[in-house]
Amino acid sequence: MKKAIQIPGAPAPIGPYSQAIVSGNTVYVSGQIPLNPFTGELEVASIEDATHQILKNIEALLKEADMNLNHIVKCSIFMTDLGQFSEMNAVYGSYFQDVPPARETVQVSKLPMNVPIEISCIAIK
Repeated sequence: MKKAIQIPGAPAPIGPYSQAIVSGNTVYVSGQIPLNPFTGELEVASIEDATHQILKNIEALLKEADMNLNHIVKCSIFMTDLGQFSEMNAVYGSYFQDVPPARETVQVSKLPMNVPIEISCIAIK
C-alpha cells in the first residue's frame, strides 16, 4: 500500500510523478531541484543556495510524513559539475549532525530545468 505526499511547501512535480511516496514506515522522496515553492523561482545563484533550497524542500516533504532529516537513510545526489562538490558537501553536511545517511554523488550531463544539482532520498521511521 502506498500514499502520495503532495504539499505546497515543496515544488510541484514537473512530470508524471509524486513529490514523495509513503509505503509502510518508509518515505521515498523524488529528486528535488532547487525550486523555491513559494516564489516559483530557481535558487541557483550558487551551489550553496541550490543545496540549501533542496534540503528545505526535502524537510517540508518529510514533515508531512511526520519525519525529519534524521530519518533519512540514503541520499542520491546528482550534480552537473563535481568541481563544486566541496561547496555542496559543506552545506549538505550542516544538515546532518548525528549519523549522516548513506549516499552517492554522481556527475551527470544535464538535469531538469538546467539546474546544477538534484537530490532524492529514502527515509525510514
